[in-house]
Amino acid sequence: MINKAKTGVLIVNLGTPDSTAVPHVRKYLREFLMDERVIDIPFLSRWFLVNGIIAPFRAPKSAAEYEKLWTERGSPLLFHTEDLKTKLSQQLDSKKYHVEMAMRYQSPSIEEGLKSMQDAKVQKIIVLPLFPQYASATNGSVIHKVMEIVQGWQVVPSINYIARFMDHPLFLEAWKEIADETMKGKEYDAYLFSYHGLPERQIKKASCNGFCQLNDKCCSNQTPSNQYCYRAQCFYTTRLLTEKLGLPEDKVHTAFQSRLGKDPWVQPYTEDKINELSKAGAKKVLAFSPAFVADCLETTVEVGEEYKEVFEEAGGEQWDLVPSLNSNDTWVDCIKDIVLQNT
Repeated sequence: MINKAKTGVLIVNLGTPDSTAVPHVRKYLREFLMDERVIDIPFLSRWFLVNGIIAPFRAPKSAAEYEKLWTERGSPLLFHTEDLKTKLSQQLDSKKYHVEMAMRYQSPSIEEGLKSMQDAKVQKIIVLPLFPQYASATNGSVIHKVMEIVQGWQVVPSINYIARFMDHPLFLEAWKEIADETMKGKEYDAYLFSYHGLPERQIKKASCNGFCQLNDKCCSNQTPSNQYCYRAQCFYTTRLLTEKLGLPEDKVHTAFQSRLGKDPWVQPYTEDKINELSKAGAKKVLAFSPAFVADCLETTVEVGEEYKEVFEEAGGEQWDLVPSLNSNDTWVDCIKDIVLQNT
């Protein structure tokens, strides 16, 4: 009798430099930004932009930013994902599941994670990109990379890709647990949900039949036409968390951060929204980053420090950031539930 093979579970986060050294940061930036789904312009134009302008000039500045959040364990994005993988492995039956973690860029690589599963002769693979809202530049890139690798295998097992999970009840519950702890005994004038931005052209390319209005009316509801529109998914996430946390709707705002280049990116921009809130008299703001499930440069430094400075310079008095899910136990339960549902 043949024993039933294990199911492989591959959780994938974005990636991080191997260290804060400028050469390592430059190497990371080159791999990240040369991804055709991240900067979606012709190869030669992308190559000259990344290798001739962005990587050489941005690497020293980015290295200094990484210094601010690096710990004795290294990159928070990496060790939080490692902790998540460890807890998930403990929650799943080791006789039935083979759990691996990977980074889309740098180490540990997706190739290494898949090779481990190939060696284990798993019967099925569940690929879970750790990005709650679907975007071609994140979830799509992970799925693309996995397909690129396995196309060379002689035996390709069944593969199930998890495209998004921002509306999973346990995902929302995990955010509530962490937010409740942050808000305990405090009152705020406004609640700002800041999501990673994308160029508008990528939003339009992903829309149904190429039609996208990119306005609040279009993004106010989830429909078959806009279910994979990144902007609409972000507004949907805000609405779900607003309801889950019992926040006053008139004090809740959604914005987008991390612009790159001169092309228009999805709006409103977080910095503009901060100035708008300050002009309206907001003195105490609580910020969320629900596009990220692990603390990283974009949460700890960009939202937690840089935007705090912007707010205080505009007259604000208190800027608090809700930490990411990291390896929260309810968040682990969420991933476990997703795995069990897709086994």
